[in-house]
Amino acid sequence: MKKKVFVFLPDGVGLRNFAFSEFRDIGVQKGYEIVYWNNTVFSLQEELSYQEVKIENNKLHPLTSVFTRARKRIELNLFDRKYKETVYNTYNFPQSYQGFNSVFKSIFVDLLVFFGSNERGLQWVRDQIKKFERKNSKYEYCKLQLEQYQPDFVFCTNQRSSQGIAPLLAAQDLGIPTATFIFSWDNLPKATTLVETDYYFVWSAHMKNEILQYCPYAKTQNIFVTGTPQFESHFDKSLIKTRRLFFEENNLDANKKYICYSGDDSVTSPLDQYYLEDLAQSVIELNQQGYNLGILYRKCPVDFTSRYDAVLEKYKDVIAVVNPIWRPIGSNWNEIMPTKEDFAMQANVCEHSEFVVNIASSMVFDFVAHDKSCLFFDYEQPQLQKGIRDIGQNYKYIHFRSMPSKEAALWCTDKRELTTILKNILEAKLSSASEGKKWFETILGKAPTQASANIWQEINQIIK
Repeated sequence: MKKKVFVFLPDGVGLRNFAFSEFRDIGVQKGYEIVYWNNTVFSLQEELSYQEVKIENNKLHPLTSVFTRARKRIELNLFDRKYKETVYNTYNFPQSYQGFNSVFKSIFVDLLVFFGSNERGLQWVRDQIKKFERKNSKYEYCKLQLEQYQPDFVFCTNQRSSQGIAPLLAAQDLGIPTATFIFSWDNLPKATTLVETDYYFVWSAHMKNEILQYCPYAKTQNIFVTGTPQFESHFDKSLIKTRRLFFEENNLDANKKYICYSGDDSVTSPLDQYYLEDLAQSVIELNQQGYNLGILYRKCPVDFTSRYDAVLEKYKDVIAVVNPIWRPIGSNWNEIMPTKEDFAMQANVCEHSEFVVNIASSMVFDFVAHDKSCLFFDYEQPQLQKGIRDIGQNYKYIHFRSMPSKEAALWCTDKRELTTILKNILEAKLSSASEGKKWFETILGKAPTQASANIWQEINQIIK
């Protein structure tokens, strides 16, 4: 009889890795019955003809959001204290004190953090979250689904969502083994692990060390290094189109070489449009010197602001827009869903651009997979004012300490040097590709094409 695996989607961020990759196909080939336990608004049954069980109850206990916010702040306080740092608390977002409900919740969080920023306080907060969610109607709802479908294993596609707490508790209380995948390279130092499972799947040995450091309740023998499906598409040659076809499909000038500008979200880089403008001005300057360059602008998939519009219009002769192929299913950022087609689009953007320019983005790894350099902007804009987040703090985050050296990326620390830096990259006098590969291996491990297969291998060991 086939073993049944519930692939649990607490929100939409896991779709790319576990619904639109080769992950499901490999599991089917290995003889598993795969059911998507779907807490998103995206219908895998209708869109992909995948077997799914929809979770229609999205209720949280009224205090869960307060306690999960407090948990993060307490953990970051403890990290700062334990490791004699001040950087961890920069991962926090400011709380809102506008409106009665927001004020009440924020003050409650502040009190929990003030009195609970110690190991006993953290444990108490963690326990309370579990108590609240076991009393929540969603817990009983999910428990009934599990009793009805009787999966042998529940695999959670990311660790960050409070919507995942009750379903996983229900599974554990029924004796069903559970695991979660750590979604992003920066998640663990940020204290974003809200679900606690029996097993943890991580990208690399570096990430395994991080989870042991930041989540001491995780047992070393239950942490599996597998890689991530996120980058597998870059190594799939069948996805790569010819330069001519890619340029024709995206109305690009075949006579130009394109530099990719990868846009950031408004939190990471609130003045991002001005860096795009700086790049456009330098490209125009180089074109006046005899180059024939363009900019291929790929926006952040969850950025729907109009902040770039004026720059895109002003420099439309230089900037070509190639948007991510994502689509909104709901109104929240985690309801902006990727598509299968975007795997190929992103791989081709990397393949057919000369290099990438951005601010602190993991696109550095996408381009390294294609032996291309990444240039990080690291200077502030004159539009920076009090209340606007500066970009410099991005490079002070813990996850940037994983760089083997500063040469794993290229840096522009002064706008006046940008044109010269671009010229040197284009003329192969500057490159971060070689050192970037070392960084890639640190974060993603040595077998980036085997992540999906590795995950199934470990699942098989758990439930055989």
